[in-house]
Amino acid sequence: MEQYSREEILNIVEEEDVEFIRLQFTDMFGTMKNIAIPAGKLPKAMDDRCIIDASSIEGFIRTEESEMYLRPDLATFSILPWRPQQGKVARLICDLIRTDGTPYEGSPRYLLKEVLKKAESLGYTLKVNTECEFFLFHTDDNGIPTTITHERAGYLDLSPVDLGENARRDIVLTLEEMGYEVESSRHQIAPGQHEVEFCMDDALETADKIMTVKTAIRTIAKRHGLHATFMPKPKAGVDGSGMHIHLSLFKDGKNVFYDPDSEDGLSSDAYAFLAGILKHIKGMTAFCNPLVNSYKRLTTGFEAPSQIYWSKSERASLVKIPFQRGQETRIELRSPDGAANPYVVFALCLAAGLEGTEEQMKPQKEGRTEETELLPTNLSEALKAMKEDPLMEEILGRRFLKIYNQAKEKEWMSYMEQISMWELEQYLYKI
Repeated sequence: MEQYSREEILNIVEEEDVEFIRLQFTDMFGTMKNIAIPAGKLPKAMDDRCIIDASSIEGFIRTEESEMYLRPDLATFSILPWRPQQGKVARLICDLIRTDGTPYEGSPRYLLKEVLKKAESLGYTLKVNTECEFFLFHTDDNGIPTTITHERAGYLDLSPVDLGENARRDIVLTLEEMGYEVESSRHQIAPGQHEVEFCMDDALETADKIMTVKTAIRTIAKRHGLHATFMPKPKAGVDGSGMHIHLSLFKDGKNVFYDPDSEDGLSSDAYAFLAGILKHIKGMTAFCNPLVNSYKRLTTGFEAPSQIYWSKSERASLVKIPFQRGQETRIELRSPDGAANPYVVFALCLAAGLEGTEEQMKPQKEGRTEETELLPTNLSEALKAMKEDPLMEEILGRRFLKIYNQAKEKEWMSYMEQISMWELEQYLYKI
């Protein structure tokens, strides 16, 4: 994406007739928040003088410390192409700053930047690309989303069976107009399920991209009379939607994971990085799969991981090593879903991987055995594993972890108090 100076942005805003600027940030649960300001107030925002009341946002600080400044990252400036061409709308992604000028340490974007700084001090740069899967469903007469799709397309099918092709094409064109490089788009396995895959980029840029992409996809889908959802498992009996993460570590412009002299082209650092992720994945799962519904996807039979092992070929493995080598050598983590906060997940992946490389860990043998461990099978198990892994607190901080745990335990208990239709059908007339 293009990099703009302050003066260039102000000139573009004037020349392009931009009337509103959205100042965006992401909370700890991966929800994008924003305030809109008139274009004339942009210089004020650039001077860190736009204040928000963070105490009203779930997971943020207590009332007496509520005021925070939004500091726009000028590298994220973009005009939103789906908004009206008269009176255009642009956006800037912001960092959260306390009134004393220090960064707010509970901001997910800040947490990722801190781990990236550590990697940079060691000479490393993390590159990431993602496969964003989602469903396109019809809405009812009142515009309320349903789980109905009238198409019967499958993996890589083309229209006319793929009724979402026009929407998917417009999504890709919109994202490219924003400067995002799309690797590919395709129909996925389940009817109504689609995927957009992006090219490798720096980790922070990719996390910013994911947050914008989700908004763009929902907006374009709505124009086509469809509802886009990143819910991990909206329908039983079909594949769920994931957000596979491809990770590559670079040093001095070279891919650290590649070793041309090894038998399989993988370096010892690649295996050590992999081992670090495998070591901490149980603790990371509460963030990779943050919803009660996430664990309906992580079951056998639908090409989603449920056990902790790696493979060079098996699609149901937790970590897959794609065949590409050279500068494209990568590690693919397949458990995360679209509800995950990309800033937090990328930070944890990098921290776990760096621990592996620093200690030159060795991963378990490829494939699964009778001793292969399971991923957490529900949100409650994941929260327990999160609290037992000291790396989670080291990277995210005690307060972040406490608030996150409280919110997710409340979500779990609310779910457990519900009586499902399945239970009534199974037991009401029998017991």
